[in-house]
Amino acid sequence: MGNATGVEVTGPLGERFAEILSEEALSFLADLHRGFDARRLELIGLRKQREAALAAGGTFGFLPETLGVREGEWRVAEPAPGLEDRRVEITGPTDAKMSINALNSGAKVWLADHEDANTPLWDNVVRGQLNLRDAVAGRLEYTSPEGKRYTLADGPRPTIVVRPRGWHLPEKHILVDGQRTSGSLTDFGLYFFHNHLATRPYYYLPKMESHLEARLWNDVFTFAEQRFGRPTGTIRATVLIETFPAAFEMEEILYELREHSAGLNAGRWDYMFSVIKKFRTRGREFLLPDRNSVTMTVPFMRAYTELLVRTCHKRGAHAIGGMAAFIPSRRDPEVNRVAIQKVTADKTREAGDGFDGSWVAHPDLVPVCREVFDAVLRDRPNQLDRLREDVSAGAADLLAIGQTPGGRTEAGLRNAVSVGVQYLDAWLKGTGAVAINNLMEDAATAEISRSQVWQWLHNDVTLDDTGEKVTRELVERIADEELAALAGDSGPDLAAARALFMEVAVADDFVDFLTVPAYERMA
Repeated sequence: MGNATGVEVTGPLGERFAEILSEEALSFLADLHRGFDARRLELIGLRKQREAALAAGGTFGFLPETLGVREGEWRVAEPAPGLEDRRVEITGPTDAKMSINALNSGAKVWLADHEDANTPLWDNVVRGQLNLRDAVAGRLEYTSPEGKRYTLADGPRPTIVVRPRGWHLPEKHILVDGQRTSGSLTDFGLYFFHNHLATRPYYYLPKMESHLEARLWNDVFTFAEQRFGRPTGTIRATVLIETFPAAFEMEEILYELREHSAGLNAGRWDYMFSVIKKFRTRGREFLLPDRNSVTMTVPFMRAYTELLVRTCHKRGAHAIGGMAAFIPSRRDPEVNRVAIQKVTADKTREAGDGFDGSWVAHPDLVPVCREVFDAVLRDRPNQLDRLREDVSAGAADLLAIGQTPGGRTEAGLRNAVSVGVQYLDAWLKGTGAVAINNLMEDAATAEISRSQVWQWLHNDVTLDDTGEKVTRELVERIADEELAALAGDSGPDLAAARALFMEVAVADDFVDFLTVPAYERMA
């Protein structure tokens, strides 16, 4: 391992870790930290200020100070090599088995996830970078404990696009001048350093809340390109519009990243979480029904996705649709049939709305998504020429949260508690993508679960079906009952996950991200 000046690595050194944590790589991380971390922390502080203003009765709208950007004539850079055709993208963590399955899936793009489908366990952080390096070199392989061997198939493979952690998360195992580094800069920097000569470095950027945060990423990209003598635009980034504030700054975000932009993605689950989080103290007008009732066709979600497509195509950028989280069952063909119908309908809506591609979580869904987009695109790589000038979604449409139909039920509350605890149990043990009830759950869906419990509890919600008021005692009782059913005679010990869930779901103070206290519980 390297010994860069002012850098301390506190995590244990596993096999081949020295290949990633070289002196030169750590020196680059130190430069990123010293050059950009103070501004990162300042922008996190601005998030707090905006949230306080909202809690005091404020609202969201399009920024008057950036009107010139929205009315200006400009376009993002032309699609980069490997990103012209993105009709089906598969997402997943960067452990070796999942990486190989994604690269062999037939998708156009693999979102190699160091964020919501991963946990920042030290071994995952470094070994994930090793797997990415081996994947880029075409030498990644894996043998399971049972002796099954996984290798990369011959032929074309998906373009790799790495999703680093969000701006809010630290990396506690790498210290620069005694300070924790940024998880975002660590994940970005290690992948760029080790792979920028072997492949084009592409990224998905999560959980941004403003164009100022996009400007920071753009400055990071420019610095890295100049540091290593790479042309401007070598790095490309797709931004997930998955926070409510970012929906009001989509054009500005594209503008800030225009030389590095690869488009926007509709991060539907985190977007729903952000809506709950931002309006959690604003009363019944902003209460959402059961999670499964909030489909992509409800008014505020429909406005958000249609505006995203219009914004992207107006500026020559790709618009990428949301996740199909279904995990096929090997035991129940009827479950599969119904779910495939729903996935097909969802992707058909997206393709019809003008999206250029969409996400799936499982290789078996790649052909389902591809077939839908093939029917619309035919031999075209995308539909950037569909400008969607018929879309007129404005601020009021994005804010139409109270028009969401559906009830708040005991079944919905039970599902939130059960999924939240099961997911956190897996997360604390190092797994960030978890199949629960034939759905791929990640940190975003766990955030919806716990934030909805918090909102219902702190807004005196009475359940529509039972007439029972949501109280801490009710949540505790439901947790006991659900965990008892899960445990059975030989089930997992969920005590630690239950305690963490209660901390982030019923405490008086709302924790911004459940992954922050969860990370502190992790070695």
